[in-house]
Amino acid sequence: MSTGSWSDLDRPPLRPVALRRALLGPGSLWRELRVVEETGSTNADAAAAAREGAAEGLVIVAERQTAGRGRLGRQWQSPPRAGLALSVLLRPDVPPARLGWLPLLAGVALAEAVRRVARVDAYLKWPNDLLLKGDRKTAGILAEAADGAVVLGIGLNVTLREDELPRPDATSLALGGAAATDRDPLLRALLRAVAEWYGRYAEHGGDPEASGLREAYVFHCGTIGRRVTVELPGGATLEGLASGVDGDGRLQVTGRDQIVHSVAAGDVVHACLT
Repeated sequence: MSTGSWSDLDRPPLRPVALRRALLGPGSLWRELRVVEETGSTNADAAAAAREGAAEGLVIVAERQTAGRGRLGRQWQSPPRAGLALSVLLRPDVPPARLGWLPLLAGVALAEAVRRVARVDAYLKWPNDLLLKGDRKTAGILAEAADGAVVLGIGLNVTLREDELPRPDATSLALGGAAATDRDPLLRALLRAVAEWYGRYAEHGGDPEASGLREAYVFHCGTIGRRVTVELPGGATLEGLASGVDGDGRLQVTGRDQIVHSVAAGDVVHACLT
């Protein structure tokens, strides 16, 4: 049987027609689904579409990214068809102060989808890295403003092998013992979860309490209850116990002085469990 332009039988291409049939249609948040063979960055492509007036509900998925970006300027790369690299375009009508919850919303949706389909114990490191056992990162999320819209980019390692991992603390669903690594059902579950949570979030004007988003985030966040070191912008560090997430999505860290600090941006390092 011919495999067309791909030869790795463990990494078949996505099936755009079936995905559109499952995800698009009346009443769905998702209006357009583009699957491209290769691009530099799906976030850059979605941002360009936003500037051209694209409607909310655009999804761009790449079989391979050559210049994917993560938080804090990091690169996100993966072999062809070894993961999910996608961006969604949203135009939320909520107060600006509530927009910071969108990347956390995407994290909740991702954790739910991975748990449901792959059946692995995935959890979030604040704000939205998805970790597996041993605090090894399998996914990241990048939210960017784009001409009045918000672009959410998600990168998930699905079938990367040990020698393909970009860094020692990374992993993939396959390496983490996933029960399923078919990217089509993973993508469907992820986009349905994003749509469900986004619907609740929008319905309640972005209120994380009324929508249930904050409660769900706390449930999936593996940072809360851990001792952490937070590398803050500017080079300072904060050490203490991650004690919660406030109404603005900021990480609350109780320092050695017992003062609760609210962290809006920073790189969290979990202390090793003993």
